[in-house]
Amino acid sequence: MHKGFVHSIESFGSVDGPGIRFLIFLQGCPMRCQFCHNPDSWKTGVGEEWTADDLLDKAERFKSYWGDKGGITVSGGEALMQIDFLIELFEKAHQRGINTCLDTSAQPFKKEGEFFEKFERLMAVTDTVLLDIKHINDEEHRKLTLYSNKNILDCARYLSDIHKPVWIRHVLIPGITDEDEYLEELRDFLSTLSNIQRIDVLPYHTMGIYKYEKLGIPYPLDGVESPGRERVAHAESILQKAL
Repeated sequence: MHKGFVHSIESFGSVDGPGIRFLIFLQGCPMRCQFCHNPDSWKTGVGEEWTADDLLDKAERFKSYWGDKGGITVSGGEALMQIDFLIELFEKAHQRGINTCLDTSAQPFKKEGEFFEKFERLMAVTDTVLLDIKHINDEEHRKLTLYSNKNILDCARYLSDIHKPVWIRHVLIPGITDEDEYLEELRDFLSTLSNIQRIDVLPYHTMGIYKYEKLGIPYPLDGVESPGRERVAHAESILQKAL
């Protein structure tokens, strides 16, 4: 039996997978996205410890809200940092007839070795993946997150190969991810995949700045404003063509 380090829990989520979801945010993330609004979720090995059964017991208290499509969504941090716990949680969820959704940036993904064997096992009990693509350009992705996106795009291709239902999430940041050339490149990439059910453009926001101040960390995007409605609609009009 594994225990998971949990950052926080929300009992009622309406945009984090099909239907109404019970949201579990796991602790720990390797990336340092400049727009991250949860820097308190970065550190590993901390947080409230939960067993899979205790989490599912709590989640099932809200089952009456889920309807036919709802269930649990596990996010982060980066949930794949705790893949052993995640496998146990999702396998037990399926045993209980609970729909499972994984929200991930896929940064830990690699299509080889022990991790990939575990990832295949995880996908066998994952009903939907919410895949966060931070930036389609590898160089810009490195600037934005400190990591390459090559293995992330490999994960997207693999999920398409196994026909896993995927929702794409893309944060629109003025001057960084909202350039037409990048949006069109992302659209062209997504057009090569056969499993995309939905594409969500998420407007960048500054609601997490106070956490940086509390932690004594300089905020990387100081002065960057949220995109206007027209710019969001424009990005959506480009990306939705990939469906």
